[in-house]
Amino acid sequence: MDRRALALAVSSGLLLAASFPAVDVSILAWVGLVPLLLALRTRTPQQAFWLGGLAGIVSFAATISWVTNSVHSYGRVPLLPASGITLLLCAYCALYLALFSAAAVPLRRDRPALFFLAAPALWTALELARTYVFSGFPWALLGYSQYRNPLLIQIADIFGVYGMSFLIVLVNAALLELVENRKQLRPVISAALILAAVFAYGSYRLQHTGTAGNITVSVVQGNIEQDRKWDPAYRSDVTATYKRLTRKALDERPDLVIWPETATPFYFGGTDAPYPALSEDLKRFVRSSRTPLLFGSATYERKDRRHLLRNSAFFLDGDGAVDDVYSKHHLVPFGEYVPLKDSLFFFMNKIVHGPGDFVPGSEYTVVGVRSAAAGTNIPFSTVICYEIIFPDLVREFVGRGARVMTTITNDAWFGRTGMPYQHFAMSVFRAVENHVPVARAANTGVSGFIDANGRILETSGIFTEAVLTRTLSAGAAKTFYTRYGDLFSYLCVLASLTALALPAKSKK
Repeated sequence: MDRRALALAVSSGLLLAASFPAVDVSILAWVGLVPLLLALRTRTPQQAFWLGGLAGIVSFAATISWVTNSVHSYGRVPLLPASGITLLLCAYCALYLALFSAAAVPLRRDRPALFFLAAPALWTALELARTYVFSGFPWALLGYSQYRNPLLIQIADIFGVYGMSFLIVLVNAALLELVENRKQLRPVISAALILAAVFAYGSYRLQHTGTAGNITVSVVQGNIEQDRKWDPAYRSDVTATYKRLTRKALDERPDLVIWPETATPFYFGGTDAPYPALSEDLKRFVRSSRTPLLFGSATYERKDRRHLLRNSAFFLDGDGAVDDVYSKHHLVPFGEYVPLKDSLFFFMNKIVHGPGDFVPGSEYTVVGVRSAAAGTNIPFSTVICYEIIFPDLVREFVGRGARVMTTITNDAWFGRTGMPYQHFAMSVFRAVENHVPVARAANTGVSGFIDANGRILETSGIFTEAVLTRTLSAGAAKTFYTRYGDLFSYLCVLASLTALALPAKSKK
């Protein structure tokens, strides 16, 4: 492998990484694959595999390096092994770019006229696979790099975030053709026309979004240090912080107040002392404010002499009564539970230390909260932390009637890295895909609000206390994506398999 090819692969990895937070130069995504695609010319599929893997390792090492902070600081794993765990995750994610590169070689060699469309279809199919294989890790999908461009990303209400990735790869493939042959204008002209259509659709959608009424929401960011959350010595201080900040929020007369994931430093609703008394105290506080509260809490129930732990969200109505509960569906592997612990990973404990292994919930909870402005109930749902990165899960809640989505999280595990900003960026696409506003409450940030068209209305800083209040316009109708989900992406899977399976055209 010559140095030029290696340098081009590394360049692509760096350009792709820089298109995401914390560097956040989104335009780089539109050219980021061109160096790698140039390096693949005249390569065998095997060589292309390793070049793509190198580009992927570089890209993901820069994008998800924050994993090391969590594993080392809170999993109590020494720095060198923690870095090794991160590198293994990077290698897994890079595998998809390696497969893309290996498949791109025969596609371009055998069907050069189709490559302009086949390459983005193949990329999209592999992003969809990364969303579901081995529990799924759809972090840093290429489309997320464009989260700050609401005019461009409106197509997500039809194609999802994968459609945005498709478009970016299509432009990269068109530019490749232009670089290699300046007389080859057809792909560039086609890409320009498609982009013009995308911008026209975006302009239309931004001007024609209905509303099902307004609701005023406050999010509270307590900025509680991770090592104090479960320390009984700080229990009263943590609760006092959230009460103090909530009183400040109540000055804005919100219809709903939201606290982050596991905000309560105790098991709300637990039957063992002192949990009943602490739970009743919180109910009294809500009753005195007369304002509904959504908050996260770890919960447990006894079953067959075991304690079943859940990561839950509680909704207390204005009378302090529990109106409904949601328990997290999609748990974080090796963080909240160890997959295949009884067989394959019998030797392993959770990487990140916590109260214990959690079990998933199964209910899709939709709750109505009274809007003073609308004079009616606005249905909303919440997802917890990691769940916001799964488009199909959020779509399910909206399909069942939610008109406002909320997400509660605790990103304190990852320190002052790009992770909180990357995590927030994904919420933008959940708003656009379903045309519902999103309110996000994070323990240490980023908290904020996104409207139903994906425009970021307000955000907090990280590692600071914050109280944010906004009036949100509830979504009015289900989108194509809400109704049909990843239809486009599955068509890309079918198209990719067909293109790879067809016999090559003869030289003649």
